[in-house]
Formats: sequence, structure tokens, C-alpha cells
Amino acid sequence: MTRKGLKVVTIGGGSSYTPELIEGFIKRHADLPVKELWLVDVPAGERKLQIVGDLAKRMVTEAGVDLDIRLTVDRREALADADFVTTQFRVGQLAARAKDERIPLKYDVIGQETNGPGGLFKGLRTIPVILDIIRDMEELCPDAWLINFTNPAGMVTEAVYRHSNWRKVVGLCNVPIGMQMGVAKQLDVDPSRVHIDFAGLNHMVFGRHVYLDGKDVTKEVIDALTSDKESGITMKNIVDLGWEPSFLKALGMLPCPYHRYYYQTSTMLAEEQTAAAEKGTRAEVVKKLEGELFELYQQPELKEKPEQLEKRGGAYYSEAACRLIDSIYNDRRDIQPVNTMNLGAIDGIPYESAVEVNCVITKEGPKPIVVGELPVAVQGLIQQIKSFERVAAEAAVTGSYETAVLAMTINPLVPSDKVAKQLVDDLLEAHKEYLPQFFGEGVGVE
Repeated sequence: MTRKGLKVVTIGGGSSYTPELIEGFIKRHADLPVKELWLVDVPAGERKLQIVGDLAKRMVTEAGVDLDIRLTVDRREALADADFVTTQFRVGQLAARAKDERIPLKYDVIGQETNGPGGLFKGLRTIPVILDIIRDMEELCPDAWLINFTNPAGMVTEAVYRHSNWRKVVGLCNVPIGMQMGVAKQLDVDPSRVHIDFAGLNHMVFGRHVYLDGKDVTKEVIDALTSDKESGITMKNIVDLGWEPSFLKALGMLPCPYHRYYYQTSTMLAEEQTAAAEKGTRAEVVKKLEGELFELYQQPELKEKPEQLEKRGGAYYSEAACRLIDSIYNDRRDIQPVNTMNLGAIDGIPYESAVEVNCVITKEGPKPIVVGELPVAVQGLIQQIKSFERVAAEAAVTGSYETAVLAMTINPLVPSDKVAKQLVDDLLEAHKEYLPQFFGEGVGVE
């Protein structure tokens, strides 16, 4: 490293989440000397990039830290000699997400950003872009770490391992840290006193054991989860429906908020259909929220992350992302749940596949903590989702229509091969602009 300080590049820098990231770097500046932060976006997002960038500069000035904020729509200019690259983009922006959420509802199938048909098509749009970014990184910053926050994070990380030679990649999600914070709130203690053993896949992770000051309190936490009150262990974008006590007690582990789509499918579908009819899909709600946020961001007197950002659903994003970068840079060897190569940590998942598991974070990257065999009650579902991620990644890279139908069919939220084909046809047509790999010679919708 020739510069005095780190160069970080954030692709998708015009996101409403970016002030979270800025706050995280400001808080850690003494230990994590980020000298340059490049915020990168596509030309269509240039206005938002400018608004967020101006707020970022005001935040840095107000905090009095030596951090140079650069804005660009030229990704290659930004990537040159980067130390860390973070990705938080959405191909097709919120309009694409709204289609992912609304189209499946026509077939009485859950429409969700990272699960089921919506998750598949977000992956199909995202994976080619991630692989393109990696090709640039191989040339321009071959020693950099790629920290991917772009959903579906597990599928994207899987695609990097399967379809590139890049290994300095970590997939990141705010669900585990959100679960930790939720348990701490439930127990009315500081989050630093709570430790959870996480294992599974992205948005399919389980808290196998919960500890308070080293004492196993899993049973007490599960008992509290099955009470009538809201658990607090959910996300802004997922309704807290509560759990059937007998199911949860027999499971003996903490499910993550996204498990509701698999264990409460019909109820979640009904909730989605009602919400879509009455107030719009989650993407449509978020679009309104984002409009309000960007109005706020433009106010010259705003010099810190606004409280309203918490409604957006990205709580603890900066905590997760900046903590990870800090731990890699400083070789902290602390324990964090991330998406990384399995390397035998979870029995029954291929060695080279991506898993979400507690890891010791070192300057060489995450070292997964061995879990062994998962309980039989959850092993099958996790393996099915891993099959889905692998086949979906292959479809994204090859542009094979048949492989996309296969991926859609094996997803547990899709009821049949016929419905899968109809969903693929509709969603391919809806996202045609962002799926060129499916519309080349001899490839496309039948």
C-alpha cells in the first residue's frame, strides 16, 4: 500500500444506505484510516449520487476527519489501486424490484426481493454485473477485498466461487446482527453481552445457540419468542407474525426473519396480497420512503445520518460492513457471521460452496468455525436452497432458459414446473432490458 491510508470504493454509492456507511467509517477512523472513499454509480443514478455525495462530504467535515469523498460514474477510474470494494447496487433500481414482487402474486406465489421468483430474477440480473466488476478488479486492484452487500448475497457469493477465480470476497448481510440486536433488546441487555452461533445460508441462517455472558440462554429466548408480544427479531420489510410455540420449541433454534416465507408460506402470501392491494408492494413503499429521504439529504443543514433511514430496512448495515473491513485490516481475529466458502464447516454442503456461518476474521479473510452436521429438521431445506442457488447462478452465467426454469421449479416457494415456466416467461419479458444473456442468438423465451 503506497498511500498513507486506505482507498475504499463503494459501487452503488448513490444508495440511500450510503450515509450509514459514512457514519461507520467516521466512527472507526482512528483504527480504520480510510483516506479516500469513492462513491460510484451508473449514469441513471447520477443525481442521487450527487445528493448522497454532498451529504457525505458534510458529514465528514462536521466530524472533522481526514476523509476525501470522490464521486464518479466511471467504475474503472474508481477501482484503480483500491484496498476494499463494497457493492450495494440494484440492477434496474426499485422499479425492477416492484416487478419481482408483483408478478408472482398473479400466480399466488410469494413475490419477495431475495426469496422465490423475485430472488431468482434479482440474482439473474446481478451476477453478470458482479462478475464484470471482478474482471475490472483483476486488472485494476488485484489485491483488494470485495465486500458484497448486494442481494441475494448468498447466491452472488456462490456465483463468484463457481464462475470466477476471485477468492478475496465476503458476502455480508445485516440479518444476523439484527437478530443479535433483537435478542439483546428482548433480554434488555447490551448487545456486546449476547453471542449467537450462526449457521446456514444467507436469509436461511439459524441461531443454533444463544449465549448471555457465556451462559446458554437459547431455551429462554425461544420461550420469549413464542409469547404473544412481537419478538423484535425481524426486519422492517418482513411482518412479525409470531411463531407456533410447539414448532419453535421442537426446532430448538432461532429462525431468521426470512424463514417465515418457508414455514408460514400461505399466511405470508395472504399478507403480501393484501398489502400490495392496499398500500403497494414493499418496493413501492420503499420508493416513497426513499423520496422522503432524498428530500432530507438535500437539506444543507443536515450533517449526519437522519433517524428516518432506519425505516428503510438497512439497520446495522454500517455496523456489519465497517466492522468486517476493520477486522480484516487490523487482523482482529474476532468472530462475525459472514458468507464465505464452506471449507468443510457445515457437513452436507459442498466444500467450495458459499455458506453463512460464524468466522474468525483475519487479515487473510474469514476462517469458518466448524459446525458439523446440521439438525435433520433443517438440513433438507438448507440443501434444497443451496441447490437452487447453484442452478440459479449457472442460469445467470449461461443465459440458459431451461436452466432458469429448472432453478425456478426447485425453489420450495414455487408450486409446480408449469407455474415455474409461466413465472420465468413473465419475468424474463418484464426484465428484458437487464437480462441480455437470455436474448442472444438461439436463447430466450420459448
